[in-house]
Amino acid sequence: MSSLESLPGFDASAPVLDVSGLHVSFGQARVVNGVDLAVAGGRTLAVLGESGSGKSVTARAIMGLVRPPRGTITAGAVRLRGVDLVTLPEEARRRLRATTIAMVFQDALSALNPVLSVGYQIAELFRAHRGLSRKEARRRAVEVLDLVRIPSAARRARDYPHQFSGGMRQRVGIGLAIALDPQVIIADEPTTALDVTVQAQIIRLLGELQREHGTALVLITHDMGVVADIADRVAVMYGGRVVEQGGAAEVYAGPAHPYTEALLGAIPRPELRGRRLAVIPGAPPDLTGPGDGCRFLPRCGYGTAACEQAPPAHEIGPGRLTACHEWERVTSS
Repeated sequence: MSSLESLPGFDASAPVLDVSGLHVSFGQARVVNGVDLAVAGGRTLAVLGESGSGKSVTARAIMGLVRPPRGTITAGAVRLRGVDLVTLPEEARRRLRATTIAMVFQDALSALNPVLSVGYQIAELFRAHRGLSRKEARRRAVEVLDLVRIPSAARRARDYPHQFSGGMRQRVGIGLAIALDPQVIIADEPTTALDVTVQAQIIRLLGELQREHGTALVLITHDMGVVADIADRVAVMYGGRVVEQGGAAEVYAGPAHPYTEALLGAIPRPELRGRRLAVIPGAPPDLTGPGDGCRFLPRCGYGTAACEQAPPAHEIGPGRLTACHEWERVTSS
């Protein structure tokens, strides 16, 4: 019996990951404000939004990496198969990291220990969580490096992080995340600072591994073009809130929130060659005093007096939600 199955609240029929009403504050700044997300096994949820929208803080809160006194989860639940991670003791939550839920961090060079070989770092997972011998753990580490397409894996396992290119380091980070076959992988902007060819390789690798292992994947990015072919559902965040959710194809074909529409409009496309790219005017909101209105209102072209009160996310179709008073005008524009 796995450690997750032995915990109170476990329900094999529940969503693999279910986040409801999550609030996170850093001092006076309400960085995450009522986030609701869910992802099933074998599915990919892309969390989209510009820098400062609360994506990475949401990911770290799910992983249990937001802790007082710097950051505080003030409300909400994070459930793995019905087990609420927020209320778990830290030791129980620590045992679930890597074994049940794992994370690929944005900067692989910072996430990896610079004074330990990559093979040793992966092998330590097997020794700490599976109790394998040093020799067997090293063998499994080489298998993981081979799985994430590291050439000459047995030899490269002895190398240190600085001896790998950015794309290869990110593959090592993915290897650390998948080594123990977790049920959920959160990839936080895994293609940042990589060129477009390597970006495509990393996204393709994540998709292949997710399908092979039936893992639930939460892919966090600010690049909507990156996830067009891999995501089943998308959740668009702005100012700490999820402002739109739905099937990826539906949202891309017909956004129901002005912010989503603006993000899609800013994607470079071949037919726009030679023309000025669209931009979203203004700046992200000040989260220390955002007020009660829609946080996107100062940058929105659809705003009305009703937007002085932020609308709750409401369903506009099966599995389709938006937090906009004027969503019908957006979809018909």
